[in-house]
Amino acid sequence: MANDLNQCNFIGRAGRDPEQRFSASGMEVTNFSLAVGYKYKETESTEWINVVCFGKLASLVSQYVEKGKQLFISGRMQTDKWQDKDGKDRYTTKIIANTVQFLGSASDKPEAYKPRTEITEDDGEQIPF
Repeated sequence: MANDLNQCNFIGRAGRDPEQRFSASGMEVTNFSLAVGYKYKETESTEWINVVCFGKLASLVSQYVEKGKQLFISGRMQTDKWQDKDGKDRYTTKIIANTVQFLGSASDKPEAYKPRTEITEDDGEQIPF
């Protein structure tokens, strides 16, 4: 499996403000959704991507990301399996982010587009999986 690649990149808007919590070991974890638009001919739709950040990245995202903010997200896809109260298998797919880049300007107008800030997971912290 050394040649496998699990890398996802998305540009979209934060669908809700980030939710911050801490793991049992004390590591910061931040979750939010990303709305990614899709258009094909006359059909438009939105995909909702669940995004999870850990450590320093989680802290910065919880401070600076807010609903509606345009973002570039890069990370890996992970699917978790769990059972509901009836014992049925359920699945949740999410992106474990290692880069979050803020797009747009202070006014967030497309004509004033400039990449502003990039946050990466380069502080040497270990992700707990």
